[in-house]
Amino acid sequence: MAVLQTLFSVIAPVFLISLIGYFWGRSGKVFDTPMVTLLVINIGVPCLIVNVLLKADLTADALTEMAAAAFLSLIATAAVAYGFVRVMGWSSRAYLPGLIFGNTGNMGLPLALFAFGEPGLALAIGYFVVFAVLQFTLGLSVASGRFSVKETVRNPVVVSVVIAIGLMAADVTLPKWIDNTLTLLAGMTIPLMLLTLGVSLGRLHVHTLGRSAVLSVMRLALGFGLGWATAELLGMEGMARGVLILQSAMPVAVFNYLFAVRYHSAPEEVAGMVVISTALSFATLPFLLLVVM
Repeated sequence: MAVLQTLFSVIAPVFLISLIGYFWGRSGKVFDTPMVTLLVINIGVPCLIVNVLLKADLTADALTEMAAAAFLSLIATAAVAYGFVRVMGWSSRAYLPGLIFGNTGNMGLPLALFAFGEPGLALAIGYFVVFAVLQFTLGLSVASGRFSVKETVRNPVVVSVVIAIGLMAADVTLPKWIDNTLTLLAGMTIPLMLLTLGVSLGRLHVHTLGRSAVLSVMRLALGFGLGWATAELLGMEGMARGVLILQSAMPVAVFNYLFAVRYHSAPEEVAGMVVISTALSFATLPFLLLVVM
């Protein structure tokens, strides 16, 4: 009973806030998803990164280990996913980003916070930073067919990480008024992420099931399997191991759908991947959390 209560306390907030967003999206009420997404990416997430990393009781080695593990896991996922798509004879440009990039922000960060607390959130951010850089470089390149160094360097997530690392290295204590401002702005981020996830799911229309379902199962199985394998390979234990596997096993990120729409890469099937993989993820979360907690 205690285990079930613990699992419920982790899953319920993520599910319920996403559900509020889902019904809001289905109701047709106004929700400016592009504006909220820009607000979260450009202000909320950078403030969350600086705020959490400066307060987390974690060593630089722990964050470096997580970043290295995230990079290894994502590259391994990309290699296996590419081979799978090629064998199936499907479009790499359309389906590869969805297989590689899970929802480590909107869903992964809240789950890490509720499952492991602030230290877990800090480690999850270490994973998310690597993920975000690769998604807006490798992922964007695959979806668009081009690569831009300028967009990478100007990415607010990348900039905030550099700032946070610099402040940590210099052992800087921020003035109280700055700390309070960062805390307030950081506090809006996770609720907005979950509401946006729910609204996006409510507004997406699934017109294809077969291939989207296969790819959804592949995303979850590939993420979990390679996350677990990476943790074993690096000898990771405890919270770090749990966060790595949790983040690696997230469903298809909504950003993959936005890229597919923007670059006309099978958006309807990618929408199906987002919806189906997220539904499967909520159904399998108890098992996943039992493994990682």
